[in-house]
Amino acid sequence: MENTKSKPKIKITINAPVTLAFVTACLGATILNTITMGLANRFFFSVFGSSLLNPLTYIRLFTHVIGHADFEHFFGNMTYILLLGPLIEEKYGPKNFFKIILITAFVTGIISFIFFPNIMLCGASGVCFALILLSSMTGFKNGEIPITLIIVAIVYIGQQIIQGIFVVDNVSNLSHIIGGIVGTVLGFKLAKDKEL
Repeated sequence: MENTKSKPKIKITINAPVTLAFVTACLGATILNTITMGLANRFFFSVFGSSLLNPLTYIRLFTHVIGHADFEHFFGNMTYILLLGPLIEEKYGPKNFFKIILITAFVTGIISFIFFPNIMLCGASGVCFALILLSSMTGFKNGEIPITLIIVAIVYIGQQIIQGIFVVDNVSNLSHIIGGIVGTVLGFKLAKDKEL
């Protein structure tokens, strides 16, 4: 006798459109930067001290999070984005997730532009740290601070402070710290208002 029950079909779904669009944009920018031997980052995907009369100065305050120095830099950041992005996007919605990326980009970009004009900052590290701190607040309720938030803040931000003091490298520890602070502030706002 033939089984009349149909087997459930497995299909691939787009569960986090903003996360996937952001990763795709970062991949495209990294490929373009590789092809142009660094010119794409210089003109479009990094923030640095440049003339306020140049329209690209304002665009780069946001687009610097899309650019990455190389594929190692890209893959390191995208691992965090792909792990945490869908969770944050599902909890707070695609619109709020997009705002989180924009706000983090702007805050890290403007601070870098003002205080470190001689350094070219690029990469989604600030966004990653915003998501790390934001993800630890998913269980936040009024009047309560999750212990995971405190532990994550101590571990990640403490690590960045120590590395900033004792390790000389090309990683912008300040953008990591700022990203974490932005993620925490936005997490409190989202928990309270459910809308940015």
